[in-house]
Amino acid sequence: MEELALAYVARFATTAKGLQKYCRRKLRERGWEDAEEGAAAPDIDALVERFVRNGYVNDAEFARAKSGSLLRRGYGERRVGQALTAAGVAEEDRAHIAEGEARHAALRLAEKRRFGPFGADGAPPDDRALREKQVAAMLRAGHRMDAARELVHAPDADAAREWATALDDKEDDA
Repeated sequence: MEELALAYVARFATTAKGLQKYCRRKLRERGWEDAEEGAAAPDIDALVERFVRNGYVNDAEFARAKSGSLLRRGYGERRVGQALTAAGVAEEDRAHIAEGEARHAALRLAEKRRFGPFGADGAPPDDRALREKQVAAMLRAGHRMDAARELVHAPDADAAREWATALDDKEDDA
């Protein structure tokens, strides 16, 4: 079991909970649950604990990398939190997402999906229903309502970028 677990963590970034689920699944697939009597099942919890202690698995580092990846793809704080919860990352292992980072992620999504002033004509759409669809898409991506509305209703792309970078100097000072 240790060799399987070691190969898994060498190939994939994972959390302690993820490694535990993987090991339990491998035992189940190999029919260990119905093994002959007298044979002790491997102690998965001890194996995972040893991997954590040796630094092969680090939930805080996983959370940092996963958060950064999702933010760069344009997802918001709520969506990042959902992904970390699904991966089994504890609240104390998560890094706080600064307001400036959240704004940059919202800007990336708006640019990528051509929302608001990033559309074909360079101005927010005149159609209210279309603007509300764009806001809804940003909400589903995990952004706050005020950020979604700010970007979708921005008069032009420069104003949207200025809004996204407005907090950069303030956060550098903190």
